[in-house]
Amino acid sequence: MRQVKRQDGRIVVGLDIGTTKICVVAAEITDRGKIRIIGFGQAPSEGLNRGVVTNISAAARSIRTAVEECQLKSGLEIDSVYAGIAGHHITGLNRDGVVAVRGDTITEQDIQRVIETARACNFPDKEILHTLCQEYIVDGQDGVKQPIGMAGRRLEARVHLILGSVTSAANIVQCCHNANLHVNNVVLEPLASSLAVLEEEEKELGVILLDIGGGTSDMVIYKNGSIVHTSVLPLGGHQVTNDIAIGLRTTKDEALRVKHECGIAMLSMVKESETVTLKGIAGREDRVLDKRLLASVVQARFEEIFGLILDDVRRSGYLPSIAAGVVLTGGSALMRGIAKLAEESMQMQVRIGTPTHIEGLEELVDSPIYATAVGLVKYAAENDLDTSFSKDANPEKIFTNVVGNMKNNLKGFFDLF
Repeated sequence: MRQVKRQDGRIVVGLDIGTTKICVVAAEITDRGKIRIIGFGQAPSEGLNRGVVTNISAAARSIRTAVEECQLKSGLEIDSVYAGIAGHHITGLNRDGVVAVRGDTITEQDIQRVIETARACNFPDKEILHTLCQEYIVDGQDGVKQPIGMAGRRLEARVHLILGSVTSAANIVQCCHNANLHVNNVVLEPLASSLAVLEEEEKELGVILLDIGGGTSDMVIYKNGSIVHTSVLPLGGHQVTNDIAIGLRTTKDEALRVKHECGIAMLSMVKESETVTLKGIAGREDRVLDKRLLASVVQARFEEIFGLILDDVRRSGYLPSIAAGVVLTGGSALMRGIAKLAEESMQMQVRIGTPTHIEGLEELVDSPIYATAVGLVKYAAENDLDTSFSKDANPEKIFTNVVGNMKNNLKGFFDLF
């Protein structure tokens, strides 16, 4: 095998550490800036609960299994990754910063100072994972995307800060180190998913990206091309599986099988004659049930999820700005009828989001399930930050080092505009 090149602008690897699956995607960044998928691997996830590591050894084994599959398919020796982070500890916050311009025109140093002013907050047990600039304001003129070189005396910045638990991030990196992987950066998973499935016109018009995974439902809202709201709901596909197990009086494994093979999100889409067969428990005979019972259980839980998401959007104040509706992604987006149910529940246009604008083995990742992993390599391609950490690094200092490196490389954020 040839060794993967470490953030040299050519080959990058995304690692989606989910509650139900571990997914690895290797991609080559072509000379034209295109993403060419060259390898893929996945494994059942162990040692995680609602996006948070609960057993480092088990999670590391799952990561290693997925990485080895990707290595076999790509011919690469993978030793570094961009790792995703999610979980209910993630929060988003909008902040403003303001500084006086020191010269006649605005320089990069002025931008660094105003960004640091916006970031100057104290969050117990949390660190800033991402600083996403929404706009600059020069002497009262808003809507400025790139102020360098402009004349002005007062510079303001509006940013969206994404905060994460220090320990949760450090545990993710430790899992990677135990799997013999360097960590280039830790990236918010719904941010990565949005890079993979959203179109620029949707971001400008105003859109909700809703990634429904196994343990959580992650949401980001875009307005005028920038993220303005982030939240995580601690409900997802696992809760649907549990409801099926309870409602149909069966095991969780059987409930999961039935959900994947026969699941449907809307009762109205089930014919009266349709049935579902459940395997008997502990030697008992198989049972045949009305499929409408299954659909009613699934619909009730997803209606709750969509209702809670809509309440969150209302509280954020951005509901009137959502002109492009909702884009659903994640494993639950595969369920039949879920887009229609989301439209009825949230009273918005809804589409299913799959990774776009990629080349190579794109058919391997042409599914909402792989939106985060593909988004991680897109993030790596667009943000040339040297934030690699050796396997011998002190895990307790890892996330602090991530934050420090991001502060020292703020220019990477400016290149987005």
